[in-house]
Amino acid sequence: MRRAFHFLALTGVFIVILLVSAWSSLALWYRLPLPLPARAMFAALFAALGVWTIVSVIRHRWRAPTGVFSVAFAIVLSWWFTLAPPAVGDWSPDVARQVTGTISGDTLTLNGVRDFTWRSDTDYTENWKTKTYDLKTLTSVDLFMSYWSGPLMGHMLVSFGFSNGEHVAWSVEVRRKRGGAFSPIADLFKSNPLVIVAAEERDIIGVRTIVRGEDVQLYRVNVLPQTARNLLVAYVEDANKLSRQPQWYNSLMTNCTTAVVAIVRTLGGTVPLDWRLYVNGYLPEYAYDQGILDTGSPMAVLRKQSHIAEKAKAAGMSEDFSEAIRRDRVTEPPATN
Repeated sequence: MRRAFHFLALTGVFIVILLVSAWSSLALWYRLPLPLPARAMFAALFAALGVWTIVSVIRHRWRAPTGVFSVAFAIVLSWWFTLAPPAVGDWSPDVARQVTGTISGDTLTLNGVRDFTWRSDTDYTENWKTKTYDLKTLTSVDLFMSYWSGPLMGHMLVSFGFSNGEHVAWSVEVRRKRGGAFSPIADLFKSNPLVIVAAEERDIIGVRTIVRGEDVQLYRVNVLPQTARNLLVAYVEDANKLSRQPQWYNSLMTNCTTAVVAIVRTLGGTVPLDWRLYVNGYLPEYAYDQGILDTGSPMAVLRKQSHIAEKAKAAGMSEDFSEAIRRDRVTEPPATN
């Protein structure tokens, strides 16, 4: 029994040292403000320190190595917490502006609504607008899932529809620098801040379907008008807060899915923890199980009906884009929540 306990304790120590070594080495590699060779050297030194510590523990000569390892980790951790997300930078044009909004009575005014005309990922006409919306005419909430590399991971967008046919889509994204690219690993290590984008659907959905060729799926959210309004107001409040206080994007903890979950919880909604909140390609199934989507049809039917890429390509980035991608939609669930 004692031998088994000793073995388990050693295994736990090895795992902790391994995880701390890996995290610290990657943090130094991605974020240390030094030239590449120096970053590589410091990352390699910390990894070597971790290996030395593990070997020393195995040989029962652990006191000095673990002490050095603990001090080194404390230094890295102290440095890590000094890293603050930048408020200004040479951002990629599509995420250059953080949307903000004001609400006066039933009138919502958004500053910085994106309405780009995309010809390719690098060829586009920039256009940022100030738009007003009548919250009394808010009629629908839609969930978009955009898949670019298989079914496991996707990008989630939420769009609000009004009785006059207008829609405004919201997307929580990485605020990349000009020429930068999305990296799930790098964005675990404070590489880029967060940005909330509000945009016309022909822009933010069109670029994904028409230009990038992603598989975009559309689902109607089962929600009462007042709840829809509360959710939209929460988006606006979150965007305003982000404009005042930048926040890091994190591929696991603060991303397009988890940010929306935080908003729903703020509204008093219950969001049970589930692995599909992190492997978010299966988020529609999660939403279906929670009654957020229509449960009158099997989920497999909703999935089959949800694909809109071909409709989007046929419509092009035209004024009737939002109507076209919703045309012939069989399932229009009643609002009951």
